[in-house]
Amino acid sequence: MTETPQRTRPLRVLAAMSGGVDSAVAAARAAEAGHDVTGVHLALSANPQSFRTGARGCCTIEDSRDARRAADVIGIPFYVWDLADRFREDVVEDFVAEYEAGRTPNPCLRCNEKIKFAALLDKALALGFDAVCTGHYAQVIRRDDGTRELHRASDMAKDQSYVLGVLDDRQLAHAMFPLGDTLTTKDEIRAEAERRNLAVAKKPDSHDICFIADGDTQGFLADRLGRSEGDIVDEAGNRLGTHEGAYGYTIGQRKGLRIGTPAPDGKPRYVLDISPVTNTVTVGPADALDVNGLRAIKPRWCGAAPTGPGTYTAQLRAHGGETEVRAEVVDGALEVSFREPVRGVAPGQAIVLYDGTRVVGSATIASTTRATAGVA
Repeated sequence: MTETPQRTRPLRVLAAMSGGVDSAVAAARAAEAGHDVTGVHLALSANPQSFRTGARGCCTIEDSRDARRAADVIGIPFYVWDLADRFREDVVEDFVAEYEAGRTPNPCLRCNEKIKFAALLDKALALGFDAVCTGHYAQVIRRDDGTRELHRASDMAKDQSYVLGVLDDRQLAHAMFPLGDTLTTKDEIRAEAERRNLAVAKKPDSHDICFIADGDTQGFLADRLGRSEGDIVDEAGNRLGTHEGAYGYTIGQRKGLRIGTPAPDGKPRYVLDISPVTNTVTVGPADALDVNGLRAIKPRWCGAAPTGPGTYTAQLRAHGGETEVRAEVVDGALEVSFREPVRGVAPGQAIVLYDGTRVVGSATIASTTRATAGVA
Protein backbone atom coordinates (compact mmCIF):
# COMPACT_ATOMS: atom_id res chain seq x y z
CA MET A 1 0.00 0.00 0.00
CA THR A 2 1.10 3.59 -0.45
CA GLU A 3 2.97 5.10 2.46
CA THR A 4 0.52 7.33 4.33
CA PRO A 5 2.23 8.57 7.50
CA GLN A 6 -0.74 10.77 8.39
CA ARG A 7 -2.69 7.66 9.36
CA THR A 8 -0.24 7.00 12.21
CA ARG A 9 0.86 10.41 13.46
CA PRO A 10 1.26 13.88 12.05
CA LEU A 11 4.78 14.58 10.83
CA ARG A 12 6.89 17.70 10.78
CA VAL A 13 7.22 18.21 7.04
CA LEU A 14 9.47 20.55 5.12
CA ALA A 15 7.81 21.29 1.78
CA ALA A 16 10.23 22.31 -0.99
CA MET A 17 8.30 24.99 -2.90
CA SER A 18 9.76 25.95 -6.27
CA GLY A 19 7.12 28.55 -7.02
CA GLY A 20 5.29 26.22 -9.40
CA VAL A 21 1.86 24.65 -9.23
CA ASP A 22 2.94 21.06 -8.45
CA SER A 23 4.97 21.87 -5.35
CA ALA A 24 2.28 24.27 -4.12
CA VAL A 25 -0.47 21.65 -4.40
CA ALA A 26 1.80 19.05 -2.79
CA ALA A 27 2.39 21.34 0.20
CA ALA A 28 -1.33 22.07 0.45
CA ARG A 29 -2.18 18.36 0.41
CA ALA A 30 0.40 17.62 3.11
CA ALA A 31 -1.03 20.38 5.32
CA GLU A 32 -4.60 19.24 4.65
CA ALA A 33 -3.61 15.71 5.74
CA GLY A 34 -2.82 17.07 9.17
CA HIS A 35 0.96 17.38 9.01
CA ASP A 36 2.88 20.28 10.53
CA VAL A 37 4.16 21.77 7.28
CA THR A 38 6.76 24.47 6.73
CA GLY A 39 7.46 25.77 3.23
CA VAL A 40 10.96 26.50 1.97
CA HIS A 41 12.16 27.91 -1.32
CA LEU A 42 15.71 27.09 -2.36
CA ALA A 43 17.74 30.05 -3.59
CA LEU A 44 20.00 28.28 -6.05
CA SER A 45 21.44 31.24 -7.94
CA ALA A 46 24.08 33.54 -6.51
CA ASN A 47 22.69 36.25 -8.81
CA PRO A 48 18.95 35.59 -9.15
CA GLN A 49 18.39 38.96 -10.82
CA SER A 50 19.86 37.37 -13.95
CA PHE A 51 17.11 34.76 -13.92
CA ARG A 52 14.12 37.07 -13.97
CA THR A 53 11.17 37.36 -16.35
CA GLY A 54 11.57 35.24 -19.45
CA ALA A 55 13.62 32.55 -17.74
CA ARG A 56 12.64 29.00 -18.57
CA GLY A 57 13.52 27.29 -15.30
CA CYS A 58 12.65 27.70 -11.62
CA CYS A 59 15.33 29.98 -10.17
CA THR A 60 13.79 33.42 -10.58
CA ILE A 61 12.97 36.03 -7.96
CA GLU A 62 9.38 35.79 -9.15
CA ASP A 63 9.40 32.07 -8.33
CA SER A 64 10.46 32.84 -4.76
CA ARG A 65 7.65 35.35 -4.43
CA ASP A 66 5.12 32.94 -5.95
CA ALA A 67 6.17 30.28 -3.44
CA ARG A 68 5.80 32.73 -0.55
CA ARG A 69 2.32 33.78 -1.69
CA ALA A 70 1.28 30.11 -1.98
CA ALA A 71 2.56 29.40 1.53
CA ASP A 72 0.58 32.38 2.85
CA VAL A 73 -2.62 31.06 1.26
CA ILE A 74 -2.02 27.54 2.60
CA GLY A 75 -1.32 29.06 6.02
CA ILE A 76 2.13 27.62 6.65
CA PRO A 77 5.42 29.25 7.70
CA PHE A 78 7.78 30.00 4.85
CA TYR A 79 11.53 30.52 4.51
CA VAL A 80 14.11 30.97 1.77
CA TRP A 81 17.26 28.89 2.17
CA ASP A 82 20.43 29.84 0.34
CA LEU A 83 21.97 26.74 -1.24
CA ALA A 84 23.55 28.58 -4.16
CA ASP A 85 27.14 27.56 -3.34
CA ARG A 86 26.23 23.90 -2.93
CA PHE A 87 24.15 23.99 -6.12
CA ARG A 88 26.98 25.58 -8.08
CA GLU A 89 29.50 22.98 -6.88
CA ASP A 90 27.36 19.85 -7.09
CA VAL A 91 25.14 20.58 -10.07
CA VAL A 92 26.40 23.42 -12.28
CA GLU A 93 30.12 22.62 -12.10
CA ASP A 94 29.39 18.92 -12.51
CA PHE A 95 27.27 19.75 -15.57
CA VAL A 96 30.09 21.73 -17.19
CA ALA A 97 32.74 19.13 -16.33
CA GLU A 98 30.66 16.30 -17.79
CA TYR A 99 30.17 18.10 -21.10
CA GLU A 100 33.86 18.98 -21.17
CA ALA A 101 34.61 15.26 -20.83
CA GLY A 102 32.35 14.41 -23.78
CA ARG A 103 29.46 13.10 -21.69
CA THR A 104 25.80 14.17 -21.47
CA PRO A 105 24.68 14.76 -17.85
CA ASN A 106 21.21 15.05 -16.34
CA PRO A 107 21.29 18.04 -13.97
CA CYS A 108 17.76 17.43 -12.61
CA LEU A 109 18.77 13.98 -11.41
CA ARG A 110 21.95 15.39 -9.87
CA CYS A 111 19.94 18.13 -8.14
CA ASN A 112 17.62 15.57 -6.57
CA GLU A 113 20.58 13.50 -5.41
CA LYS A 114 22.83 16.27 -4.12
CA ILE A 115 20.49 19.14 -3.23
CA LYS A 116 16.89 18.19 -2.48
CA PHE A 117 17.54 14.82 -0.86
CA ALA A 118 21.04 15.42 0.50
CA ALA A 119 21.77 19.04 1.44
CA LEU A 120 18.11 19.96 2.02
CA LEU A 121 17.17 16.70 3.71
CA ASP A 122 20.21 16.74 5.99
CA LYS A 123 19.41 20.27 7.10
CA ALA A 124 15.74 19.38 7.57
CA LEU A 125 16.56 16.38 9.77
CA ALA A 126 19.01 18.44 11.81
CA LEU A 127 16.20 20.92 12.48
CA GLY A 128 13.85 18.17 13.65
CA PHE A 129 11.75 17.65 10.52
CA ASP A 130 10.57 14.13 9.71
CA ALA A 131 10.21 14.37 5.95
CA VAL A 132 10.83 16.48 2.86
CA CYS A 133 7.82 16.95 0.60
CA THR A 134 8.12 17.76 -3.11
CA GLY A 135 5.80 18.00 -6.09
CA HIS A 136 7.37 15.06 -7.93
CA TYR A 137 5.08 12.49 -9.49
CA ALA A 138 6.26 9.23 -7.90
CA GLN A 139 5.21 6.97 -5.03
CA VAL A 140 6.89 5.77 -1.86
CA ILE A 141 5.34 2.49 -0.79
CA ARG A 142 5.85 1.02 2.66
CA ARG A 143 6.18 -2.74 2.93
CA ASP A 144 4.96 -4.84 5.85
CA ASP A 145 8.52 -5.09 7.22
CA GLY A 146 8.77 -1.30 7.41
CA THR A 147 11.11 -0.86 4.44
CA ARG A 148 10.16 1.52 1.67
CA GLU A 149 10.16 1.22 -2.09
CA LEU A 150 10.10 3.87 -4.80
CA HIS A 151 7.47 3.23 -7.49
CA ARG A 152 6.30 4.96 -10.61
CA ALA A 153 3.44 7.45 -10.30
CA SER A 154 -0.07 6.16 -10.82
CA ASP A 155 -0.22 8.23 -13.99
CA MET A 156 2.60 7.10 -16.28
CA ALA A 157 2.19 10.23 -18.40
CA LYS A 158 3.46 12.35 -15.50
CA ASP A 159 5.81 9.84 -13.87
CA GLN A 160 9.10 11.37 -12.64
CA SER A 161 10.62 8.35 -10.92
CA TYR A 162 13.50 8.37 -13.42
CA VAL A 163 15.03 11.51 -11.88
CA LEU A 164 14.46 10.10 -8.37
CA GLY A 165 16.18 6.78 -9.05
CA VAL A 166 19.27 7.99 -7.15
CA LEU A 167 17.46 7.98 -3.77
CA ASP A 168 18.64 5.40 -1.27
CA ASP A 169 16.86 3.73 1.66
CA ARG A 170 17.56 6.53 4.11
CA GLN A 171 16.35 9.21 1.75
CA LEU A 172 13.20 7.31 0.81
CA ALA A 173 12.38 6.95 4.51
CA HIS A 174 12.09 10.75 4.69
CA ALA A 175 10.55 11.49 1.28
CA MET A 176 6.93 12.47 0.66
CA PHE A 177 5.33 12.80 -2.78
CA PRO A 178 1.65 13.76 -2.30
CA LEU A 179 0.93 13.90 -6.04
CA GLY A 180 2.26 10.48 -6.98
CA ASP A 181 -0.69 8.24 -6.17
CA THR A 182 -3.48 10.24 -7.77
CA LEU A 183 -4.73 9.67 -11.29
CA THR A 184 -5.23 13.31 -12.14
CA THR A 185 -4.29 15.23 -15.25
CA LYS A 186 -2.22 18.39 -15.06
CA ASP A 187 -5.36 20.35 -15.84
CA GLU A 188 -6.99 18.80 -12.77
CA ILE A 189 -3.97 19.73 -10.64
CA ARG A 190 -4.32 23.28 -11.89
CA ALA A 191 -8.05 23.20 -11.15
CA GLU A 192 -7.27 22.01 -7.62
CA ALA A 193 -4.81 24.87 -7.21
CA GLU A 194 -7.48 27.29 -8.35
CA ARG A 195 -9.99 25.83 -5.85
CA ARG A 196 -7.37 26.38 -3.17
CA ASN A 197 -6.96 30.01 -4.33
CA LEU A 198 -3.32 29.46 -5.25
CA ALA A 199 -2.22 32.13 -7.72
CA VAL A 200 0.17 29.68 -9.42
CA ALA A 201 -2.78 27.71 -10.82
CA LYS A 202 -2.21 29.06 -14.33
CA LYS A 203 1.55 29.48 -14.15
CA PRO A 204 3.37 27.72 -17.03
CA ASP A 205 5.49 24.70 -16.19
CA SER A 206 9.23 25.19 -15.91
CA HIS A 207 11.25 23.37 -18.53
CA ASP A 208 14.74 22.93 -19.86
CA ILE A 209 17.67 23.52 -17.48
CA CYS A 210 16.83 25.89 -14.64
CA PHE A 211 20.25 27.55 -14.46
CA ILE A 212 20.39 28.27 -18.20
CA ALA A 213 17.88 31.09 -18.37
CA ASP A 214 17.68 31.47 -22.15
CA GLY A 215 17.86 27.75 -22.99
CA ASP A 216 21.11 28.19 -24.93
CA THR A 217 23.13 25.28 -23.52
CA GLN A 218 25.89 25.60 -26.12
CA GLY A 219 26.33 29.30 -25.38
CA PHE A 220 26.36 28.63 -21.64
CA LEU A 221 29.12 26.06 -22.06
CA ALA A 222 31.10 28.26 -24.46
CA ASP A 223 31.14 31.08 -21.90
CA ARG A 224 32.69 28.72 -19.34
CA LEU A 225 34.88 26.49 -21.48
CA GLY A 226 35.82 28.87 -24.28
CA ARG A 227 35.53 28.23 -27.99
CA SER A 228 37.90 25.66 -29.46
CA GLU A 229 37.63 24.85 -33.15
CA GLY A 230 37.86 21.17 -34.07
CA ASP A 231 36.93 18.78 -36.85
CA ILE A 232 33.68 17.02 -37.65
CA VAL A 233 34.58 13.73 -39.35
CA ASP A 234 32.82 10.67 -40.71
CA GLU A 235 33.45 7.12 -39.51
CA ALA A 236 36.38 6.77 -41.91
CA GLY A 237 37.99 9.91 -40.48
CA ASN A 238 37.23 12.14 -43.47
CA ARG A 239 36.90 15.80 -42.49
CA LEU A 240 33.39 17.08 -43.23
CA GLY A 241 33.32 20.36 -41.35
CA THR A 242 34.34 22.17 -38.18
CA HIS A 243 32.84 23.02 -34.83
CA GLU A 244 33.61 25.54 -32.06
CA GLY A 245 33.82 23.04 -29.21
CA ALA A 246 33.13 19.30 -29.01
CA TYR A 247 31.37 19.92 -25.68
CA GLY A 248 28.50 21.50 -27.61
CA TYR A 249 27.37 18.15 -29.03
CA THR A 250 25.69 15.04 -27.70
CA ILE A 251 25.34 11.50 -28.97
CA GLY A 252 22.40 11.20 -31.36
CA GLN A 253 22.30 14.91 -32.22
CA ARG A 254 21.17 15.68 -35.76
CA LYS A 255 20.55 19.43 -35.92
CA GLY A 256 23.21 22.10 -35.87
CA LEU A 257 26.02 20.00 -37.35
CA ARG A 258 26.77 22.52 -40.12
CA ILE A 259 28.12 19.92 -42.51
CA GLY A 260 28.31 21.18 -46.05
CA THR A 261 29.03 17.84 -47.72
CA PRO A 262 25.94 15.57 -48.04
CA ALA A 263 26.19 11.91 -47.12
CA PRO A 264 26.71 9.51 -50.06
CA ASP A 265 23.26 8.00 -49.50
CA GLY A 266 21.63 11.41 -49.07
CA LYS A 267 20.36 10.51 -45.58
CA PRO A 268 20.82 12.61 -42.42
CA ARG A 269 23.87 12.13 -40.26
CA TYR A 270 23.99 12.03 -36.48
CA VAL A 271 26.63 12.48 -33.82
CA LEU A 272 28.12 9.05 -33.09
CA ASP A 273 31.08 9.91 -30.91
CA ILE A 274 32.65 12.87 -29.11
CA SER A 275 36.37 12.90 -28.36
CA PRO A 276 37.39 15.69 -25.96
CA VAL A 277 41.05 14.65 -26.23
CA THR A 278 41.23 15.34 -29.98
CA ASN A 279 38.31 17.81 -29.94
CA THR A 280 36.71 15.73 -32.69
CA VAL A 281 33.04 15.00 -33.37
CA THR A 282 32.29 11.86 -35.41
CA VAL A 283 29.04 11.63 -37.38
CA GLY A 284 27.36 8.85 -39.32
CA PRO A 285 24.07 7.17 -40.25
CA ALA A 286 21.22 6.62 -37.83
CA ASP A 287 21.65 2.85 -37.62
CA ALA A 288 25.19 3.34 -36.30
CA LEU A 289 23.57 4.75 -33.14
CA ASP A 290 22.07 1.35 -32.26
CA VAL A 291 23.58 -0.19 -29.11
CA ASN A 292 22.96 -3.62 -27.62
CA GLY A 293 24.66 -3.14 -24.28
CA LEU A 294 26.26 -0.72 -21.86
CA ARG A 295 28.36 -0.43 -18.76
CA ALA A 296 27.21 1.95 -16.02
CA ILE A 297 29.12 3.13 -12.96
CA LYS A 298 28.32 4.54 -9.51
CA PRO A 299 25.12 2.51 -9.03
CA ARG A 300 22.71 3.68 -6.34
CA TRP A 301 20.04 1.28 -5.13
CA CYS A 302 16.55 2.10 -3.88
CA GLY A 303 16.83 -0.77 -1.39
CA ALA A 304 19.07 -3.80 -1.34
CA ALA A 305 21.47 -4.18 -4.28
CA PRO A 306 20.43 -6.99 -6.65
CA THR A 307 22.47 -10.19 -6.52
CA GLY A 308 23.32 -12.11 -9.66
CA PRO A 309 21.95 -11.44 -13.14
CA GLY A 310 18.32 -10.43 -13.52
CA THR A 311 15.76 -9.30 -16.08
CA TYR A 312 14.37 -5.78 -15.71
CA THR A 313 12.94 -2.94 -17.72
CA ALA A 314 15.13 0.12 -18.11
CA GLN A 315 14.54 3.80 -18.80
CA LEU A 316 17.40 5.71 -20.40
CA ARG A 317 16.16 9.28 -20.45
CA ALA A 318 13.70 11.38 -18.48
CA HIS A 319 10.91 11.20 -21.06
CA GLY A 320 11.89 7.93 -22.70
CA GLY A 321 10.07 4.64 -22.84
CA GLU A 322 10.99 1.32 -21.25
CA THR A 323 13.11 -1.40 -22.78
CA GLU A 324 13.72 -4.94 -21.51
CA VAL A 325 17.25 -5.62 -20.30
CA ARG A 326 19.42 -8.22 -18.63
CA ALA A 327 21.58 -6.62 -15.93
CA GLU A 328 24.20 -7.70 -13.42
CA VAL A 329 26.65 -5.98 -11.08
CA VAL A 330 30.21 -6.94 -12.02
CA ASP A 331 33.18 -5.50 -10.09
CA GLY A 332 31.04 -2.66 -8.77
CA ALA A 333 29.70 -1.61 -12.18
CA LEU A 334 26.38 -2.42 -13.85
CA GLU A 335 26.67 -4.53 -17.01
CA VAL A 336 23.52 -4.30 -19.14
CA SER A 337 22.45 -6.05 -22.34
CA PHE A 338 19.34 -5.04 -24.29
CA ARG A 339 16.82 -7.51 -25.61
CA GLU A 340 16.45 -5.30 -28.69
CA PRO A 341 18.95 -2.67 -29.88
CA VAL A 342 18.38 0.82 -28.50
CA ARG A 343 19.28 3.99 -30.39
CA GLY A 344 21.21 7.04 -29.29
CA VAL A 345 22.40 6.19 -25.77
CA ALA A 346 24.92 8.74 -24.50
CA PRO A 347 27.58 8.26 -21.81
CA GLY A 348 26.83 10.48 -18.83
CA GLN A 349 23.11 9.79 -18.93
CA ALA A 350 21.45 7.67 -16.26
CA ILE A 351 20.00 4.22 -16.68
CA VAL A 352 17.24 3.45 -14.21
CA LEU A 353 16.18 -0.16 -13.67
CA TYR A 354 12.61 -1.15 -12.85
CA ASP A 355 10.96 -4.33 -11.59
CA GLY A 356 7.40 -3.69 -12.68
CA THR A 357 6.66 -0.23 -11.28
CA ARG A 358 9.33 -0.50 -8.57
CA VAL A 359 12.53 1.45 -9.03
CA VAL A 360 15.46 -0.91 -8.43
CA GLY A 361 18.19 1.69 -8.81
CA SER A 362 20.13 4.04 -11.04
CA ALA A 363 23.64 4.19 -12.49
CA THR A 364 25.60 6.53 -14.77
CA ILE A 365 26.31 5.23 -18.27
CA ALA A 366 30.08 5.02 -18.83
CA SER A 367 30.25 3.27 -22.21
CA THR A 368 28.03 1.55 -24.75
CA THR A 369 28.51 -1.42 -27.07
CA ARG A 370 27.31 -0.72 -30.60
CA ALA A 371 25.07 -3.25 -32.28
CA THR A 372 27.27 -3.05 -35.39
CA ALA A 373 30.78 -2.95 -33.93
CA GLY A 374 32.96 -1.07 -31.51
CA VAL A 375 32.45 0.62 -28.18
CA ALA A 376 31.32 4.21 -27.77
